[in-house]
Amino acid sequence: MLKEFKQFISRGNVLDLAIGVLIGSAFSSIVTSLTKNLLNPFIGLFLGKVDLSNIQFSIAGANFLVGQFLNDVIAFLITAFVVFLIAKFFNSLRKKEEEKPKAAPKPSQEEVYLQEIRDLLKQQNK
Repeated sequence: MLKEFKQFISRGNVLDLAIGVLIGSAFSSIVTSLTKNLLNPFIGLFLGKVDLSNIQFSIAGANFLVGQFLNDVIAFLITAFVVFLIAKFFNSLRKKEEEKPKAAPKPSQEEVYLQEIRDLLKQQNK
């Protein structure tokens, strides 16, 4: 069982997935920082409040954290846009590979013989 687990872990896909998760979490912290430290103060200039996360209201003792929700929506939109750009980039690379003209397949030996026979028949009919 231990040997089987070692084979599973050493597969390339598992390692690629682990690297993707680590990079994703690092990217998430960058987006969170961008949202809280740059975008929120900029948006706050127009709303009159510098920190959006403090925007909230209460109804019957329940607190609704509207500002924190706005922070999360902004972070989601940034992340979704970056993922869209990455997907678009890779799709354009894939299209370029597909658009490359493929070399005509080499005719089989039978086709070569048939073409020679055709050419000889054309010469005889002239």
